[in-house]
Amino acid sequence: VNDLILKASVEALRRVPALNTSWMGDHVQYHDGVNLAFAVPIPDGLLTPTIKDAHTKGIRQISAEAKSLIKKTQAKKLTPDEMTGHTFTVSNMGMPRLGISNFFGIINPPNAAILCVGASVAKPVVAKDGSVKAGQMMNLALCCDHRVVDGADGAEFLSSLRDILENPSLVLV
Repeated sequence: VNDLILKASVEALRRVPALNTSWMGDHVQYHDGVNLAFAVPIPDGLLTPTIKDAHTKGIRQISAEAKSLIKKTQAKKLTPDEMTGHTFTVSNMGMPRLGISNFFGIINPPNAAILCVGASVAKPVVAKDGSVKAGQMMNLALCCDHRVVDGADGAEFLSSLRDILENPSLVLV
């Protein structure tokens, strides 16, 4: 699921480029490409390796690169280049080991935002026909630097991300 979230985040950033920006102290820098950081826990903290040029990669390539970077992170063998240059960060605490359903992350400067992904949990869901069925629900939170991103852009990003996650064929082709 994490690989799909990473790829969906890249696509949502392409749809809402206002979130693929950085605060540079006195101006906003818009990024042409997406360098996607993602949080990886290690025994003494958290590191955020970066998938460079993620906008040019399919889900399989993102998956392979993420797995490689996770191994390097856990072995404490990341290079400085592999931890810098990010334009957006995803933090996922929903994995079974942690199982956190909702949280708010700290934005990695100079990024404009961070996506916080909670665990998928079973909940009652109302179907289109009005019936109630068991379904899986995942909480997503977005923390934004309001010097750069306003609430409308944040909501548009989350809406795009939801649409992509609910229709994964949009990023699997």
